[in-house]
Amino acid sequence: MGDKPRTTRYEGAEFPDKTSDVTMTIKVFGHKSPDTDSTGSPIIWAWFLSECRGTPAEARLLGEPNSEALWMLSRWNLDRPAHLEDVTDADTCVIVDTNNVAELPAHINDARVTEVIDHHMLQGGLKTRSPINITVRPVACTATIMHDLMGDEAARMPEAIKGAMLSCILSDTLEFRSPTTTDVDRKLAEGLAADLGVAIPDYAAEMFAAKSDVSSYSDAELLRMDSKEYDVDGTKFRVSVMETTSPSTVLARKKGLMEDMVTVAEEDGVDQVLFFLVDILAEESILFVPNDLVRRVAEKSFGVTADSDLVSLPGVVSRKKQIIPALKV
Repeated sequence: MGDKPRTTRYEGAEFPDKTSDVTMTIKVFGHKSPDTDSTGSPIIWAWFLSECRGTPAEARLLGEPNSEALWMLSRWNLDRPAHLEDVTDADTCVIVDTNNVAELPAHINDARVTEVIDHHMLQGGLKTRSPINITVRPVACTATIMHDLMGDEAARMPEAIKGAMLSCILSDTLEFRSPTTTDVDRKLAEGLAADLGVAIPDYAAEMFAAKSDVSSYSDAELLRMDSKEYDVDGTKFRVSVMETTSPSTVLARKKGLMEDMVTVAEEDGVDQVLFFLVDILAEESILFVPNDLVRRVAEKSFGVTADSDLVSLPGVVSRKKQIIPALKV
């Protein structure tokens, strides 16, 4: 009989290697249009797998990180993960901060996915080769879940990884303003800030200032920067969110954004772009209303009268908890 194939053990499961001479490196990535959590969490988990589990892993990105994520990388002297265009059946992957196949590489169902860590509702469509570890919890941030999964080994996190984790939590919670914020998120962020010697209000203000600087992005890039595709009763939407402490800067670009909403929808194969400008400090959203479809969505979803091309939505700041669940056509 032939020799038994060498396997790589990962959290209770075994997967045959392609050859005995190749070391499996797990690719860890989040969703397309990576925000701070989908940039930082792959870095955090790749560190944990490599340094604590002894399993080679590398963080990857599925697109251009937004300005806040880039600021985080610079602030903590973290290397920007390489871009990942697609995956194959030879790739071993961990998916973080999403479980939506529309936000993942085109051939994700061909790859060897070993784990999903997420805090969003289940979307369906992901198919794996074998049973995997799935952790989906109702907290504000993927990094919060990772800290708990690390257990005692979380104490080994170097300063840069702690900084990335703090950044992810403050970004996803809008410095605890978002209704998705839990006591777990807040307590962890406060502990990390104390360890790092940073004041949360000052640090968050720097993060949000970086996020608000969109001067180097085109209108189309801004519409795609923090966006996700959703199907609502057969209508395909790209739901774009721009969180800012300077809404006037974005509103000054209204004409170009309205025009590019049509172009982006056509290029991305969706029926409509929904663009929500989130005013972090005022804790409200402004929905751009370019046509009758969006006007109808605004009125049915949020109970407002959309009689102009901008509609204010007081208290609405979370795509995950307040926008997506409310959408009606």
